Amino acid sequence: MKKTLTDIILTLVATVAFAIAGFAITEPVDANAATMSYDKIHKVAKAQLGKPYGWGSTGPSRFDCSGFTSYVYKKGASKKIPRTAQAQYNKYKHVSYKNIKKGDLVFFGGSKHSISHVGLYVGGGKMIDSQNRGVVTEAVHAPWWHAVGYARVGTVA
Repeated sequence: MKKTLTDIILTLVATVAFAIAGFAITEPVDANAATMSYDKIHKVAKAQLGKPYGWGSTGPSRFDCSGFTSYVYKKGASKKIPRTAQAQYNKYKHVSYKNIKKGDLVFFGGSKHSISHVGLYVGGGKMIDSQNRGVVTEAVHAPWWHAVGYARVGTVA
């Protein structure tokens, strides 16, 4: 439906009138929405366990690390995130490890400017990621990874 200038002005006037009167036009909030979103993301991620690694692969039969996280967010939360680990790191708000939540992304590499790997945090110090052994669950602070940072895609956990 195409809005006319009159429709836009009337909507603006109504919004201002409601604001002056002390009313707000808001969407209903589902208190369980964040938890349900993580549950969906986690379910999609777990369903990929055991699938093989494939450089540049975005699923559904094989994944590289950022192809995996992109796939999980697209299928589990209907959210499109950038394709590469570095682009994912650059886009989202960073959090400290002590504030990490389930559904956050965990980044690895030489520095914040050379991100080479990403995984999905699932709690308990663990992540699901796609690496040379395929899609696996492993410790975030495994000796073979150098954690560079953590980022929150949205209100997931």
